Amino acid sequence: MVIIVSAVLIGVAYTLLNSFVAEPNRRRFNAIMVAGAGAAYLSSGAFGPWELAFAAAVTYCAYRGLESWAFIGVAWLLHTTLDVMHHLKGAPILPFAHTSSLGCAICDPVIAIWCFTGGPSVKEARAKLVSVRA
Repeated sequence: MVIIVSAVLIGVAYTLLNSFVAEPNRRRFNAIMVAGAGAAYLSSGAFGPWELAFAAAVTYCAYRGLESWAFIGVAWLLHTTLDVMHHLKGAPILPFAHTSSLGCAICDPVIAIWCFTGGPSVKEARAKLVSVRA
């Protein structure tokens, strides 16, 4: 239970900290972040050449994410898929932390959901909520 709560909180903290980055730099920063996440497993060798294909797919989505929040969200979900696969294989993203890939698989969809909503800052999200209520 602790792993779930902490992973969700990390995802929420990531999105909240991004509130301090103005658009369009926020979107571009997140495209770079997900590109890095996509390369995180390259040295594991757990899935051989498939790791390269995965990194290429995430890199493509990250590149398209420079102009589209939806592509960044897709890239985070792709990374979630690889997190689950690595967790099930017993080859975590951090070799010294057995549940690190599981935590990442829980955290990444939180970030993806935020991306699919357009990556709003806290102020922007509050303004949207207020306008919906009115």
